[in-house]
Amino acid sequence: MDSEQLIGFGLVLLGAICGGSFGLPSKFAKEDTPWEVLWGPFFFFATILIPTIVAPFVVNDLGAIYAAVGTETIISVLIFGFLWGLGSMTLGMSFSFIGLSLAYSLNYGAQIVTGSMGPMLIFHRDAITTAEGSLEQHTWVILAGVATCVLGVIIAGRAGILKDRSLQGDTATTEETAGAGGQPKMLIGVIIGIASGVLCACYAIASEYAGPIGAEAGAEVAENVFRNPPWAAAWAVTAMILWGGAVSSCLYCVVQLTKNKTWGHLTKKGIGLTLLLAAAMAVLHDGAIFLFGLGWISMGGMLGIAVGYPVFMSFAIIVGNFHGFRTGEWKGASRQSIQWIIAGIGVLIIGVCVLAAGKTMQEKKAAADKKSQEQPAAAAAES
Repeated sequence: MDSEQLIGFGLVLLGAICGGSFGLPSKFAKEDTPWEVLWGPFFFFATILIPTIVAPFVVNDLGAIYAAVGTETIISVLIFGFLWGLGSMTLGMSFSFIGLSLAYSLNYGAQIVTGSMGPMLIFHRDAITTAEGSLEQHTWVILAGVATCVLGVIIAGRAGILKDRSLQGDTATTEETAGAGGQPKMLIGVIIGIASGVLCACYAIASEYAGPIGAEAGAEVAENVFRNPPWAAAWAVTAMILWGGAVSSCLYCVVQLTKNKTWGHLTKKGIGLTLLLAAAMAVLHDGAIFLFGLGWISMGGMLGIAVGYPVFMSFAIIVGNFHGFRTGEWKGASRQSIQWIIAGIGVLIIGVCVLAAGKTMQEKKAAADKKSQEQPAAAAAES
């Protein structure tokens, strides 16, 4: 790696720390703080306040860029941003149900699987098979990575069930993990954790639809007049996706605040700490997105896939689980359940690395195909 790529690697690593830590401040909220009183401000800060302040400040002519790409692109990005917002909202719910450790494992595992296959099936179907109709070599590798990640999610889910069984005899823990009306909160939390990952993966699909926004804002368009560096152009994309997510996540919190009659908590003594925790979560959340994008750009497309992607996802899973273990989420759990969650983390990391290898193979083949198509055209032009 040269110095720029090394800096990019460091930024990806820092982004992973932010991504695996953004749920941590929620552990320090008062026990009687309603979920929506903490997560409502978080979603407001993360999806409305930060992008609305940052994007116009760092992106040249943001409004003109959005106008240039047309309403079809904007609507597509907002729709999948909306779905991503649902995923982020349900991830916040799963933190409350099953804790950081298990929630991160299930969410990131499901997110890796859906985020890898979704864009490929929607935008790159021609890259899946050869001209003869058989699967490309990289497709086999990607499918192997997806299968490995699915196995990791299953193992992590099994760990959660074993943990719940081992703690059922503990009255205090049962009170903490019991849902409204005495529902089995662990099972519900596992389902929500997986569903949140599938929905969060819509961020990758939204990013694909937002390709024209990045191209218009950055240097990929030959006649570009906006002259935004790649890191600034990325904010034009990020802001639109976050605004789409604001519709679902913030609206849900408003409904919950109204339904549960908890608006008054926002004016109670101690709300300052809650808002501070929400702001810290928002900064870590959006910081992870920004740092990963910036690191990816610095490392270069091919190296970003081969190294940046597995480092970010793997380290974020590890960091999230580290916080979970450190804050006592697995205290009193059986040794077997802890062994299962550690095994699940390991399998997820292996799956991420296999996926990255497949993605790298796909990028190399695409680059080779493009070069082979350009050579005859160049030869014809010379003659």
